[in-house]
Amino acid sequence: MVEIPLFNTGPLLQLLALAVLLAVAPLTWVWLKNRHSQVTLRIRHLTLITLFLTFDLVVFGAFTRLTDSGLGCPDWPGCYGHASPLGASAAIDAAQSAMPTGPVTLKKSWIEMIHRYLAMLVGILILTSAAFSWRTERSLWVWPSLTLVWVCVQGAFGAFTVTMKLFPLIVSLHLIGGMLLLVLLMIQLVRQRHDNTQNPQHPVPVWLYVLGVISFLSLLFQVGLGAWVSSNYAVLACDTYPMCQNSWWPEMNMDKAFELWRGLGLDADGQALPFQALTAIHMVHRWHALIPAFLLLVVAVGWYQSGLQNPGRLLVFLLLLQFATGISNAVLGWPMLAALLHTGTAAALLLLLTWTLASTRARRSDRIAATFHRYML
Repeated sequence: MVEIPLFNTGPLLQLLALAVLLAVAPLTWVWLKNRHSQVTLRIRHLTLITLFLTFDLVVFGAFTRLTDSGLGCPDWPGCYGHASPLGASAAIDAAQSAMPTGPVTLKKSWIEMIHRYLAMLVGILILTSAAFSWRTERSLWVWPSLTLVWVCVQGAFGAFTVTMKLFPLIVSLHLIGGMLLLVLLMIQLVRQRHDNTQNPQHPVPVWLYVLGVISFLSLLFQVGLGAWVSSNYAVLACDTYPMCQNSWWPEMNMDKAFELWRGLGLDADGQALPFQALTAIHMVHRWHALIPAFLLLVVAVGWYQSGLQNPGRLLVFLLLLQFATGISNAVLGWPMLAALLHTGTAAALLLLLTWTLASTRARRSDRIAATFHRYML
C-alpha cells in the first residue's frame, strides 16, 4: 500500500485550473443566451444552471456512495497527489492488488474524482454569481453571499468525508449540506425572479403558509434520518414492508443506533455496531416518514384549493414516487435506480417546497380581515 498524507494540496492549482476550464462552457452559454439582455437576467440564468448542476452533484454524490467509491481516492483534494486517476495509476494498481475488492479501484477512483470535479465546477459558478451580484444587484447580495459561504462549508465536509474514512456523521452532514445548498440556490432564484420581473407573490392563508414551513422542517429532518440510514448502510436491515424481519416491532437497539460520534460500523466504544442498531436506524426513518407524508398531503390539498393547482399536483406525484422508491430500496435489495430516485425525489420535494414558500405570502383570512375592519376602522 502507498502511504500518502490525507490532505495533499500538491495538485490544488491544477484542479482549480480544471474547474475554471469546466466553467467556461456554462458561463459562455449564459453570456450568449443573454448577450443583449440586462446583467440581472444573466445572473438569474447563471443561478438557474448552477441549481441544475448542483442537483446533478447531489444525485452523483449518492451514486458515489452507492458504488462504495467514497474512498476511491483516499486523499484530498486530488488522487494520490495527482489531479486525476491517470497520474495515480501506479498507486491505484498497487492498492487494488493489495485489496482487489477494497475501496480503491480504477473505476471507483474515477467516480470519486468526477464527483470532485463537478463540486469544484459548482463552486466556481457560485463564486461567479456572487461576484456579479455584489457589483450589480446590491439589494440581492445577501443570498448569493450566504450560498458562497455554505458551498465552502460543504467543501470542508467533502474533505472530511474522505480524510475521516466515511465517518457516518460527516457523511450525513455532507448530504444534508448538499440539500441546503439546493435550498439556498432556489431562494436566490425566486428572489431574483420577483425582484427583476415584479412578479407578485401569491397570497395563501396564514395556516397554509405556516403548515408549509412546518412541513419543510419535518421533511428536512426526514432527509437527515435518510442520510443516517445511508451512511450506516442500514437500508437492508429490513427487507420487507410494512413489517421488518417478519415483525411489526423487530428487535432494536436505540442507544447504539443514535450514537453520533463513532466510526463506520462501530459503536462509540469502538466495538462492532450490533445489527439491532441498524434495524433501529432503518425503522425510525420508516416511522418518521409518516409525519412529513401526512403534512405534505394536507399542504398539497391546501395549495390546490388556493389556486396553486400545478404545485399541488406535483407535490402529490413526488410523494407517491418517494413512497414507491423507498419501499423498493428495502424489498428489492437497494437497487441503484430506486436509490438514486429516492435521493433525487427528496431533493425535488425540498426544492418544490422552497419555491412555493418563497413565491407565496401569508394573508389573513376574510373573517379576520372583516373583524379587524369592523372593530378597528
